[in-house]
Amino acid sequence: MVTDAHADSTLHDGARAAAYAPPTTRDGWQQFVATPPLQPHPAADEDWSLEERLDYHSRFVVLTTPAMERISGSLRRLMLLNRRQQGTARRGLIVSGPPTTGKTTTLLEMGRTFELAEQRRHPGRTDRLPVVFLAVPPASTPKMLVSEFARFLGIPIAARMNQAQITDAVCHLLCLLETKLVLVDDVHLLDTRTRSGAETSDQMKHLGERIPATFVYAGVDVDASPLLTGPRGVQLAGRFTLIRNTALPCATEEQREIWRAVVTDMEEALRLRHHTPHTLARHAGYLHQRTGGVMGSLSHLIREAALTTLLNGSGKITKKLLAGIQLDIRAEQQARPPRKRIPRPRSHNAGS
Repeated sequence: MVTDAHADSTLHDGARAAAYAPPTTRDGWQQFVATPPLQPHPAADEDWSLEERLDYHSRFVVLTTPAMERISGSLRRLMLLNRRQQGTARRGLIVSGPPTTGKTTTLLEMGRTFELAEQRRHPGRTDRLPVVFLAVPPASTPKMLVSEFARFLGIPIAARMNQAQITDAVCHLLCLLETKLVLVDDVHLLDTRTRSGAETSDQMKHLGERIPATFVYAGVDVDASPLLTGPRGVQLAGRFTLIRNTALPCATEEQREIWRAVVTDMEEALRLRHHTPHTLARHAGYLHQRTGGVMGSLSHLIREAALTTLLNGSGKITKKLLAGIQLDIRAEQQARPPRKRIPRPRSHNAGS
């Protein structure tokens, strides 16, 4: 038997699921941009329920890293460079790096910052779309790629429409909407050594020439991918600046200070009733050893530790608690000490 309370809960969960849309759609992007920054209660606030505390530490905060600042500064200059450029030589930006180092987060935050700035410049305007965000589909073809643009824009695609027709509709609407920034994630999925990958790369170049916007690509180790090889890659490399968004190193005192500052910022965002201040900062070296300086792994470790301590009621994070949390496979593998080679005993017959 389904109780009224259970039915209400099910309807509530269903409404939340229906309300969610990925940022690769226009509704989802606008939902992402409009979501206000977190406004947490004080840790000691008794009116802040456990469920609210869990929600807060699950979502948590987005930290600005030195790489994000460098990428944002480069993008601002490129957009100024492209502002009056009417030809086909507009400059773009590629964000490259290992997995989970924050490339997608950087794209999303840059897009949100620019869109909010545009809304302040043009208050009340609903006939503009400053930013488009999408991801390259796996095994993409030119038609699949431009269809992703159409899906973001809500352009209905009839079965009889060919690639050129969809492209014309997309470019026409983006020009009408005065789109200035196009963010394309997962470009490492484009293999220009294949026919479909090469043709999709050509389609991206074609869109960049027809849409008067600055294009930013992001992907895993793009600088070592097929995207920048061959004649097409040479042409792309001549128009795009590449910035690597890597793990934070910890070899010099300056690098260690930057890492400690990131850890401190994350610790100050915690809302745990009994957490001892500066605990995570004191263990910054251990946190780097566990995560390899990768922001995705660091966020995982601290957020799961916070959720664990909320569930078990202790309300504080300790090194012992951190040590008991299992991270992603990459982090666990790199954190293992190297295995010592045991020398094999020499045979008594050696040299005889």
